[in-house]
Amino acid sequence: MSKWCKSHKFLVLIGESGVGKSNLLSRFTKNEFSHDSRTTIGVEFSTRTVQLNSFTIKAQIWDTAGLERYRAITSAYYRGAVGALLVYDITKHLTYESVERWLKELLDHADQHMVVMLVGNKTDLESERSVPSEEAKDFADKNGLMFLETSALESTNVEAAFNGVLAEIHRKVSSREVLRGPISAVSLNSSGAESTEENKPCCRNI
Repeated sequence: MSKWCKSHKFLVLIGESGVGKSNLLSRFTKNEFSHDSRTTIGVEFSTRTVQLNSFTIKAQIWDTAGLERYRAITSAYYRGAVGALLVYDITKHLTYESVERWLKELLDHADQHMVVMLVGNKTDLESERSVPSEEAKDFADKNGLMFLETSALESTNVEAAFNGVLAEIHRKVSSREVLRGPISAVSLNSSGAESTEENKPCCRNI
């Protein structure tokens, strides 16, 4: 049986301000949604431990500010990340138009093999949709991204989005496709026990 110790990884949520990144995070980590969610200042984070097949995964997820004035601060958190959810609002085409810029900035600072999912949020506002699913999926396919549409309000596909990214990270970590970053945040352990030791190299005992 294989056992993974600390893998020194974390996820980031990126995208324009107001697309629902904070509510996606709070829905996934606390099953909460706030209609009065405030604008993220700088960077905030939350953690959640999930069961993925025979593995227990402890993920640290960073919610970054979408406002331009915080860009220099938030981009520093891309380094070492092995997963990202790039979020846009399906009712605001401008937030989708900025996706390419966000992706370039992310890949300029992060590992080129990181897992990125393009997420179209707010499907509960389908009648106000301005970004066709096919258009976004085509962009994702051309850029090698995963793709899913979600509703943080209705909790639609939120689990699937985060768990999908974590599953792909696990696959890449297992095959050593992802470089190890400096921040300890995702622990993979087939026995279900969480490691309490920090700053050790990722290892696997067969």
